[in-house]
Amino acid sequence: MNGDEAMIDDVRRLRVMGAGVRGARIVERVLPAPLDAVWAVMGDLEGGFGEFQPDMRSVRIVRRDGDRVEALARSRYGLRARLHGVLRPGWCWLQSRFLVIGMAAVDEGGRTRVALTGGVRVPGRAAIVPFGARRELERAMARLAERVDGAVR
Repeated sequence: MNGDEAMIDDVRRLRVMGAGVRGARIVERVLPAPLDAVWAVMGDLEGGFGEFQPDMRSVRIVRRDGDRVEALARSRYGLRARLHGVLRPGWCWLQSRFLVIGMAAVDEGGRTRVALTGGVRVPGRAAIVPFGARRELERAMARLAERVDGAVR
């Protein structure tokens, strides 16, 4: 890449991905913690992720090939999903037939900008059922901030 080309960071990339999914909402917040501490919670799909996602009971990674992952998720309501996608530091995009999960985090000088999107997917279409999506994302963001704050102290 030459000097004339701009790099797009992961939060901006999530905004672009979200813009391509009808009904998707994106919630952003700057957390007063370093990126490593924030991503230690967010990127831990089998541990920390379920602690801040209000509707997620468990996630188990069943296959990993570099940054490509396949995971089995179970909601608090008993629903199950086989998710496929990418998980790497600062970026996660996973989807199944009925679910989309998107997370991004970038350093902002010792603080971290975080963006979340996701929800129940309309099968066969690039669309998310918008009912309650923003409320759930806001709850997830608040819980993430609490978990990160507790981990940093």
